[in-house]
Amino acid sequence: MDVTTSGTETIQYCNIPEQPVTATLVASPRSTFQRLVRHCFGNSIPGEFPLAANPSIVLHVLTSCTLDPQDLAKLEASLLINSRLGTGLMKPANFSPDNELSIAELAAFDMCQKRAIFKPMTIDQRDELKQKCGGSWKLVLRYLLAGEACCRREKSQAIAGPGHSIVVTSNGAVYSFGSNSSGQLGHGLSPEGNTTDEYRPRLIRSLQGIRIIQATAGAGRTMLISDSGKVYAFGKDSFGEAEFGGQWSKTVNTPQPVESLKNIFVVQAAIGNFFTAVLSREGRVYTFSWGSDKKLGHQMEPSDVNPYPLLGALENIPVVQIAAGYCYLLALACQPNGIAVDSASLSPFPRHMQGGSLGGTGVMLSVYSVGCGLGGKLGHGSKTDEKYPRLIEQFQTLNIQPMVVAAGAWHAAVVGKDGRVCTWGWGRYGCLGHGNEECESVPKVVEGLSDVKAVHVATGDYTTFVVSDNGDVYSFGCGESSSLGHGNEVDGQGNGHANVLKPEMVSSLKQVKERVVQISLTNSIFWNAHTFALTESGKLYGFGAGDKGQLGVKLGDNLIERGNPEPLDIDLNS
Repeated sequence: MDVTTSGTETIQYCNIPEQPVTATLVASPRSTFQRLVRHCFGNSIPGEFPLAANPSIVLHVLTSCTLDPQDLAKLEASLLINSRLGTGLMKPANFSPDNELSIAELAAFDMCQKRAIFKPMTIDQRDELKQKCGGSWKLVLRYLLAGEACCRREKSQAIAGPGHSIVVTSNGAVYSFGSNSSGQLGHGLSPEGNTTDEYRPRLIRSLQGIRIIQATAGAGRTMLISDSGKVYAFGKDSFGEAEFGGQWSKTVNTPQPVESLKNIFVVQAAIGNFFTAVLSREGRVYTFSWGSDKKLGHQMEPSDVNPYPLLGALENIPVVQIAAGYCYLLALACQPNGIAVDSASLSPFPRHMQGGSLGGTGVMLSVYSVGCGLGGKLGHGSKTDEKYPRLIEQFQTLNIQPMVVAAGAWHAAVVGKDGRVCTWGWGRYGCLGHGNEECESVPKVVEGLSDVKAVHVATGDYTTFVVSDNGDVYSFGCGESSSLGHGNEVDGQGNGHANVLKPEMVSSLKQVKERVVQISLTNSIFWNAHTFALTESGKLYGFGAGDKGQLGVKLGDNLIERGNPEPLDIDLNS
């Protein structure tokens, strides 16, 4: 449209002559913009964020990040470098339960309260545990986390027992399958009044409403531990010498609480051949049976069903894990007298506000052994028995900080914090992984794993498995029952089940393309062995002996074992 004919008023323009800019620029009288700096301590300047004046925010951040105790200790140590920041965040935060605690100590306490075994403790029980661990909540947290890492507490787990198997789901339900000759599956009697073997995983329905956090299995018997610290046992009604024969014939066919342990909050159990051991929430070890010769430091009748505290060096040192072999016991103990973080050791602050013994180079976790010393399996350089727990000093010589212990029937193994693996004891069939069948009376590093950073180890009857940080699995030792996972290999003379003298990767588990987090294998000299591999996603694979249904499936005709891992039809995330 033509604007001249639209009736719209004509716009008038004014011509403004161009003029050169001759005036100089004048600085603005306004003051230069000052960037506000946020200090940890405030003054009256608006916009500041006084962290030290609002410790709840810092506490929330530290707790949400789930820092481990050493991180908290290093945080406190680094804060000392800046006196203004350090004295602020390390001064008492005026929060309950203790107004004198620093932020890092409060964060450690909050993370302790998230643990199932810590929640029900009374104030006095918590204080007692704190003092036993070294007087710091960071040390208590270290103790609790160490136990969880060793035993998969409150996580799914699988137990390859002698002829039968136990599986605990992440929600605490329990399945059992395999041999049920003594009622060790916990399903009660059949309508005909008998116990029957199970070839498929079967839920133990009598445990409905009870959350199980840990399990262990021995020949003909099973023990389960609930999140409330109660112990349930079924199978052979004994705590020792319950292998074939023995003097006890009574059996229990459904899970029953162990009355003698009702006043002890138990977090782990371990079954040997001649004895049973349990670990309390406070880190105290109790044992049943095998006391007539003071083999475990106390005098008692073999049929005594009462627990007795393990005396000696571990009376006042909290234990985070126990492991039982055929006739000996290992204990991973939390030493409260390690070396402090360098800067914290020079701190003027009280011990409970420092890093304590968390950041040092000293051995924070130590291994003790007690029982039968044949073959050198106690690790002290001799083959003599020990009636009281004795510290294995070789780890200090090797500069290894033990993190996980495993007790096979006749040999033992440890994984260090740096990923090295040590083995010792009877070396038959190459179960120590040193390329021979010689005995070792002190822990020796497995050189064949020098390029592997191990995070988990499991031992059985002359067999050993190691899991690396990337989920690869290595095995060595006796190849009987195909329990090493290398298939139905034969040795140079044409004999099946070749023994493996040095660590070899279990390639069949590599093919499942799942990261393995736990290995469990049979630890009994009277049963053919089978093995379970649990993956990060909760899938369970089994191989080895399966004649009694212990692999969770009925094998084909004339088959008694399976050489390669196969998945079990069970959901461990339920």
